[in-house]
Amino acid sequence: MAKSRAAFRLPKRDYEARVPALRADLVQMQVDLQHAPFPVLLVVAGDEAAGKGEIVNLLNGWLDPRGVETFAFHAPTDEERERPPMWRYWRCLPPRGRMAIYAGGWHTDALAEDPHTPAEFAHFRATLRRLAHFEHLLAADGALIVKLWLRLPKEAQRARLRELEEDPDTAWRVTPADWQSHRDYDRRAELAADMRRATHRPGAPWHVIDAIDSRARNLTVGETLLARFRTHLRAQKKVPRPAKPRRITPLRPAGREKLLALSLDQVLSEESYQLKRDKWLGRLNRAVRSAAERGRSIVWVFEGWDAAGKGGAIRRLTSAIDARDCRVIPVAKPTDEEKSHHYLWRFWRHVPRAGRVTIYDRSWFGRVLVERIEGFCREDEWRRAFGELNDFEQQLTEHGIIVLKFWLQLSREEQLRRFRHREETDYKRHKINAEDWRNRRQWPAYEIAVGDMLALTQHAGAPWHLVPADNKRHARLEILKVSCKQIAAALGE
Repeated sequence: MAKSRAAFRLPKRDYEARVPALRADLVQMQVDLQHAPFPVLLVVAGDEAAGKGEIVNLLNGWLDPRGVETFAFHAPTDEERERPPMWRYWRCLPPRGRMAIYAGGWHTDALAEDPHTPAEFAHFRATLRRLAHFEHLLAADGALIVKLWLRLPKEAQRARLRELEEDPDTAWRVTPADWQSHRDYDRRAELAADMRRATHRPGAPWHVIDAIDSRARNLTVGETLLARFRTHLRAQKKVPRPAKPRRITPLRPAGREKLLALSLDQVLSEESYQLKRDKWLGRLNRAVRSAAERGRSIVWVFEGWDAAGKGGAIRRLTSAIDARDCRVIPVAKPTDEEKSHHYLWRFWRHVPRAGRVTIYDRSWFGRVLVERIEGFCREDEWRRAFGELNDFEQQLTEHGIIVLKFWLQLSREEQLRRFRHREETDYKRHKINAEDWRNRRQWPAYEIAVGDMLALTQHAGAPWHLVPADNKRHARLEILKVSCKQIAAALGE
């Protein structure tokens, strides 16, 4: 862990002589950042009275405010508590080319747990693992994460608090909680050291800065940020660009074999479908309302071949759900805003509140399907994504969200028939384009990628349900049945 070189008293004259050049370099850093393929996340944390607020205000004065945002995480709001804990941090991530300053960072919430019992320490360690994983995700995606810990020894902290308290203009800044924190200094310092050790990782190291002398502290903060940026900018220029793979080879052949073994010759008459559909729609309505009464939200994920019937299946689902509590998110080519963030950002932002429903028409699995096949991301990125997607879904299910994932399997012959029918039908012609035909020509590659996805993202909390979709009526009924059963099981009914 990087140590401070600011453990001395810096004369005011020297400080004032060095600040103008540093400020100019920091503003130039912002200019260079505008054209860089990464964001900057600056975390300013530290001991009480070490000057965290002063540093945040100072940087906002030194930097161009148009290129930086500042965030502080207070007690979670009702909206935040109704979603997984990491949701509120994902919402505050800057896009590529911009910078965010975090007063205390997400680490503040971890330290606020203030564990005492073995169970509380176990939860604290789990929280730290989650934070380390979050930072790893961002750093692996190219983000520059600069974490500063302003260190103030116990005696210096007491002197700082007394100095603030004795000045009428700053006395309001010292509260009984600050003095209580000081009395508990040793335990809190040990807890903070545990936190730093657990989250000190390549790509997101901690820089411990001595905060006894405010002038030396200020310069060290600015110089550390500037040095990290310059090093990171040089490193990012060497990162290879994505390229379309010459050949798609399976990682887990068993997944494709399971896909191909699925029988697609189901038959279901219109009359039989109508009778059974109404029964299962009623059950679905009761299941969704039961989940809402218990504060459990539901996420449906629909993946499948083009023309496999995802839209029709979703329409049947929504007919049984109160439209005020349900959102359908059609996932297409990412917008410029979405491309400027980590690929999971656009999915995190739509995670539903407690008791609500979100249906994704295509989803985060595009990372290991179309992005893998078309070369929209590097091989190391899509390979890493399998674990990232599993972790994302685990965070949802650990929070109590019920996740239902469906793959609609279609034969090539039936897809061709549906494509031609769309082209020949006026009100369906908008549903077919050149990209659909191009994707069809890559069927073997997609089969391999789908097989790997099914095998490597299958887990108990969010299992895949393979649905034969050559017969639309059978597919829709199967989705209703499976959905009702999985929701009931999740609710213990």
